[in-house]
Amino acid sequence: MGVIVAVCASPEKGTRKKNIGTGMLVANHGLKGDAHAGPWHRQVSLLAMESIQKMRELGLDVNPGDFAENITTEGINLAGLPVGTRLAIGPEAIGEVTQIGKECHSACEIRRLTGDCIMPREGIFVRILTGGPVKVGDRIEVLEPGSSSGR
Repeated sequence: MGVIVAVCASPEKGTRKKNIGTGMLVANHGLKGDAHAGPWHRQVSLLAMESIQKMRELGLDVNPGDFAENITTEGINLAGLPVGTRLAIGPEAIGEVTQIGKECHSACEIRRLTGDCIMPREGIFVRILTGGPVKVGDRIEVLEPGSSSGR
């Protein structure tokens, strides 16, 4: 089990997101008000604080949202989760991992500024199966295979 350390959104794709602290995950859509939300397989992006820390150790001044992730977590090896894994996100929402990493077709703001981006290697994407509120401090946990709710 892990914890959500940031809930981030941006009105435009390919830019840093700002930690809004709280949000609403909408089934088959994503984070309400975020540019990446919509009826596709990469509705919500997640990145581990541990991954951001790796970039900090290289001397970069980066924070949650800087890699355009919607949800920053701590305590779960996100990049190690297989596609199809279900996650309980906050008190009600359930997401299903649809993709690990992604190819950068056009350099994102972070890559332009720093020369590197960890999102293509360590970020994950989920589609929202069951919506619900999400906020900083909420738990996030891996559900057992075949389980629709670990609550």
